[in-house]
Amino acid sequence: MEENNGSKAVKSGFWYVISNVLIRAVGIITAPIYTRLLTTAETGYANNFNNYVTIITVVTCLCLIYSVGRAKIDFKDEFDAYMSSIQTLSSLFGMVVLVLVMLICPAEGMLGFTRFIIFLMFFLLTIYPSIDYQQYKYRFEYRYKENIAISLVITISTVILSVALLLIMKEDRGFAKILGTVIPQLIVGLWCYFNILKKGKTFFKKEYWIYALKIGLPMIPHGLALILLARMDTTMIANMCTYSDVGLYTSGYTIGTLLMFITNAIGNAWLPWFNEKLDKEEYEAIGEKNKLLMEWGCILTLLFVGMAPLAVKILYAPSYWECMWVVPPVALGTLCQYFYTNYVNVELFYKKTWLIAVNSIIAAFINWGLNFVFIARYGYIAAAYTTLAGYFILMLLHLFCTRVIMKKKIYADLKYFVLMCITIAAGLLLMLLYERILVRYLVLIALAAVLAIIKIRDIMAFIGIIKKKLKPQG
Repeated sequence: MEENNGSKAVKSGFWYVISNVLIRAVGIITAPIYTRLLTTAETGYANNFNNYVTIITVVTCLCLIYSVGRAKIDFKDEFDAYMSSIQTLSSLFGMVVLVLVMLICPAEGMLGFTRFIIFLMFFLLTIYPSIDYQQYKYRFEYRYKENIAISLVITISTVILSVALLLIMKEDRGFAKILGTVIPQLIVGLWCYFNILKKGKTFFKKEYWIYALKIGLPMIPHGLALILLARMDTTMIANMCTYSDVGLYTSGYTIGTLLMFITNAIGNAWLPWFNEKLDKEEYEAIGEKNKLLMEWGCILTLLFVGMAPLAVKILYAPSYWECMWVVPPVALGTLCQYFYTNYVNVELFYKKTWLIAVNSIIAAFINWGLNFVFIARYGYIAAAYTTLAGYFILMLLHLFCTRVIMKKKIYADLKYFVLMCITIAAGLLLMLLYERILVRYLVLIALAAVLAIIKIRDIMAFIGIIKKKLKPQG
């Protein structure tokens, strides 16, 4: 069984990466279309809607999703019933919030949106968590095909509908972009809702609700702080600068987080295997595999930072090109997230969610203070550097809690810290070469050559895996 799960983890990891690259490829292909159909202000308007959805959903879903990984172990034979029960809990709470918001929402709307858009927002917040529940359930059952299918359906349908609505609703394209995003999520969310209910057949079970709330509720301040850490930049830029600056920042931010599609895919495959190994206290096996993942994360980040200007110029219209200066610090901040997730996984497994919440709140306050000072002084680009600082601090906080408070030594912590610092310094140095194209590409070629020599065994092993996966089964 252990070898079987290990094989499933490798296979799911491989296809998660491939699918996420394909999904991102769809986004890359369509980015030039969006930037030519939407002004920077319209892009900022639509992205601000998404920003509010991301923040508010942390409260409306009660963060019950964080209980799923551990529940797969504690309620192994009742997993379907558990998922069905917590879904009912979050959707009921979401519906209560929807009713209350519509009672207090004035006729002219709020948060910069019309009353109808506010209704759409909170109705989506009631249904959307079911997509997360379904995908998490598939993830911990190693059912990567179904999980990937959901992501592909949402991505492709969103692109097709958004472009169609943008061409039809020429007078209100900001609203058209919002509709193009919301409608596919609602349809898929309703399917997931009834599918989970059909499998689990459980509306309420006190034991499940109490279990989920004990893990989930302390994660609400964590979720809010973490989302604010990632999204408060957009809101503060909108308030302190202009919607055009929001559009530029979010466009650069989108490029800067492209690597997240790969790192998240790896994490999706890693977490179920990690939980199983941690449950057996096989720390050495975890540390050995994880070190390799972190090293490659640093390598990919540096190569990505070096190629960022080319990506921006290919994907965006010239009016967006200055957003390339946002990309390096955001990409390095994404790498910090990749590192600190290792420690969050440990804290979650041992149900120390209060530690996660405290760390996130501290980092969010620091990030807010830095934004308040530097955005006003240096403009929207400063937000990218405050984001990097916030995530780096958060990584240090989680490392401290895992090693000092929980006394768990699983990773090569000192090596990780040094590796992270070297990568950040190298990434920022590469950025200084953005306007010296020939020198930058020569440096990238040299870097790739050195890495190919040092990591030749890993590269050949990866090629072997790809050949094996692509070989016809007979």
